[in-house]
Amino acid sequence: MRTEERKKGEEAPVTVRVKPEETDGDKWVHDSSTDHKGRLPLRASTGSWRASLFIIAIEFSERLSYFGLATSLIIYLTRFIHQDLKTAAKNVNYWTGVTTLMPLFGGFLADAYLGRYSTVLASAAIYLTGLILLTMSWFIPSLKPCEGEELCHKPRNIHEVVFFIAIYLVSIGTGGHKPALESFGADQFDDDHAQERKSKMSYFNWWNFGLCSGLLLGVTVIIYIQDHVNWGAADVILAVVMALSLIIFIAGRPFYRYRVPAGSPLTPMLRVLVAAFAKRNLPYPSALYEAPKSEKTKGRLLCHTGKLKFLDKAAIVEDSGSVVENQEGHWRLATVTEVEELKLILNMFPIWIATLPFGICVAQAATFFIKQGTTLDRSVLGGFVIPPASIYAMAAVGMIISVTLYEKILVPVLRHATGNERGIKILQRIGIGMAFSVLTMVVAALVERKRLGLVRSGGPGEGSSTSMSVFWLAPQFIIVGFGDGFTLVGLQEYFYDQVPDSMRSLGIAFYLSVIGAANFLSSLLITVVDHLTADRDGHGWFGEDLNSSRLDNFYWLLAVMALVNLCFYVVMARRYSYKNVQRSGSGVADCYDRDGEGV
Repeated sequence: MRTEERKKGEEAPVTVRVKPEETDGDKWVHDSSTDHKGRLPLRASTGSWRASLFIIAIEFSERLSYFGLATSLIIYLTRFIHQDLKTAAKNVNYWTGVTTLMPLFGGFLADAYLGRYSTVLASAAIYLTGLILLTMSWFIPSLKPCEGEELCHKPRNIHEVVFFIAIYLVSIGTGGHKPALESFGADQFDDDHAQERKSKMSYFNWWNFGLCSGLLLGVTVIIYIQDHVNWGAADVILAVVMALSLIIFIAGRPFYRYRVPAGSPLTPMLRVLVAAFAKRNLPYPSALYEAPKSEKTKGRLLCHTGKLKFLDKAAIVEDSGSVVENQEGHWRLATVTEVEELKLILNMFPIWIATLPFGICVAQAATFFIKQGTTLDRSVLGGFVIPPASIYAMAAVGMIISVTLYEKILVPVLRHATGNERGIKILQRIGIGMAFSVLTMVVAALVERKRLGLVRSGGPGEGSSTSMSVFWLAPQFIIVGFGDGFTLVGLQEYFYDQVPDSMRSLGIAFYLSVIGAANFLSSLLITVVDHLTADRDGHGWFGEDLNSSRLDNFYWLLAVMALVNLCFYVVMARRYSYKNVQRSGSGVADCYDRDGEGV
C-alpha cells in the first residue's frame, strides 16, 4: 500500500474494512438461483419487481380465461350441447376436479425435473392450444355445434368431441400453470436480503390483486360478450389475450432468476423415514449430523427443532464407521435439514385440515349464492340485466379492497405495533379470514330467510321473489372477498414459505388442493344433510328448487361448523413452529428466530 505524507495537524485518513462477503452479497444473489445463462444472478438487473410484473401479467390473462369459461360452462353444456342439468353438473364437477388435481402433478414436475419457467411455458402453450381449439369449434363450419342455426336442437358429435378436448387442454394447462407460475414469481425475491424479503410479502398481495382483476373482467366483460354477442367472439378475445401475455412473459426472460430442478423431493423424505426406523432403538445422542453448508447447494440449512423427535434418529451417526461410511449407506443417514423438511410437511397436515371448513363456506359463493341471484331482480340502470354469473364479481371487488387495505394501511401500522416485518404472522392472517367466513354464513342465512319470507307471502314459484333486488346478496359476496383477501392470500404465502425450498411449486399445489377438496366435501355434506333432514315424504333442506329448500338452515349449520373449527384452528396455530433457517455457518446450533417465525 502506498503511503502519502500528511501535513502537521491533518487527520489521518480512515480506512474502512468491508467484509468481502457483505459487498459480494449485495451485488450478487446467493440463494441457489441462476440467471438465464446459468450464471450467478446480478441483484441489480434480475429478480424483484422488475421480473415479477411480467409474471403477474400472464396470471391476469390466465384467470381471465379460466373464470370466463368456468362460471358459464354449465350454461354452455345445457344451451348448446343440450345436456340435462344433472349430466351437465356432473361434467362441470369432473372438469373442476381434474383442474384441481392437476396442479399436484404439475407442481411435482416443476420442482423435480422441468423447472418452473419451462413448466409455465409448456403449460401456457397447452392452455393456448385449448383456447384456439375452442375458437375453431365455434367458427369452422364442420366443427360448429350445428349448421345454419346458432341454437341447435341436437349438436354434432364432432363438436362435442372437439369442445371437450379443448376444455380439458385448458384444465391440463391450468395444472402446470398455477403452481409453477406463482412459485416462480416468489422465487424472484431473495429470502436472505432484508428489502427483498419484505417485497416478497407484498408480492402475494399484488399477485392476488392481478388475479382478482382477471377474475373481475372474466365474470363481467367476457360473460357479457358470451350472452349478448356469441361464445366464439369471447373465445377469440381469450386466445388473443393469452397469446399476448405469453409473449410478454417470454420477453421478461433476461430479468428472471431461475432455480435448478432438485430431483424428486419425496426421495429424501422417504430416506428419513427408513433411516429413523432402522435406528429406532438407538439412544438420542448429544449431536446430530448436518452436511457442511458449502455442500448444501439446493436449499438452505434448517435449524433443529424438538418436535417429532422420533425422526431425529435418522440423523444419528452410528458408532460403527465414519460419517463418510454412513453416507455410503445412503438410506442409513439423513441430515438434520432433511429431517426438519419432513417435519415441516407433517406439521402442515393439521393446518390443511383446519382450513377445509373455510373452503366449504367459500364454495357456496360459486353455487348456491349465484343460484339465489337467478331468482332476484337483476335489472339495473333502466333495464340492463346483470348475467347470473356476473354476480360473482362482487367477491372479486371485496378481495381487491381487502388486499389493498391490508397492503397499504394495515401492514405498515401492524409492523410498527408488533415489530414483525409481516405485520402479523401468516397463520394469524389466515385465522382472520376464517372469522370472516363465519360472518358470511350468518349474513347469507339472514338474507335467504328474508327471500323465503317474500316467497311465502307472494305465492308459489321461483319468480315470486323477483321484487327483491339482487344487491341484497352484495354483503355476503363482499364479505367472502374480504375473507379471501386474508385467508387465501395467507394460504398461498404459507404453503410457499413453509414447505422445503425444493418443494415450492408443490406447496402452491397444496394450497390449491384445499379449495378443491373443500368443493368435494361441500357436495358430500349436501348429500349427507339432505339425507338426515328428509321427512317421511322425502323432503329435506334441499328441494327441487330454491323456494322448496331451506338454504337458510344449511347456512346456519355452516356458520356453526366454521365457528367450532375456528376455535380448533386457533389452538393449532398457537402451537405451530414456523420454519427456521440457519443464518450463517454450518453448525446445527447456529439458528435464529424472527419473532417466532422463520424466513
